[in-house]
Amino acid sequence: VQLQASGGGLVQAGGSLRLSCAASGAFFSINDMGWYRQAPGKRRELVAAITSGGQTNYADSVKGRFTISRDNAKRMAYLQMNSLKPEDTAVYYCNAEIVIIINARYEYPYWGQGTLVTVSS
Repeated sequence: VQLQASGGGLVQAGGSLRLSCAASGAFFSINDMGWYRQAPGKRRELVAAITSGGQTNYADSVKGRFTISRDNAKRMAYLQMNSLKPEDTAVYYCNAEIVIIINARYEYPYWGQGTLVTVSS
């Protein structure tokens, strides 16, 4: 199972980026998916999360600016980031709880490799 994050880059303050996370491999389904970020010298923090049913949760710092979505059929998650600020600069990581069924049901957290978002002032 692999998670591949993409879409990061350099953008000016006020601009937008869309991150994508693709899950691949042999598994049954995906429970929650989320985006985390880690800025230099800081701890990794949750940015946004979405359940398999579409319920969402956001960090206060991104509410109203970021939107998380997913396409269960494509095994994809997205993070639309608008009105970006310099403090949004970080490596963004995709996370997913993968469900594997082999005689029993197993749920494992997986992480993507991270994609760098840099917002210039």
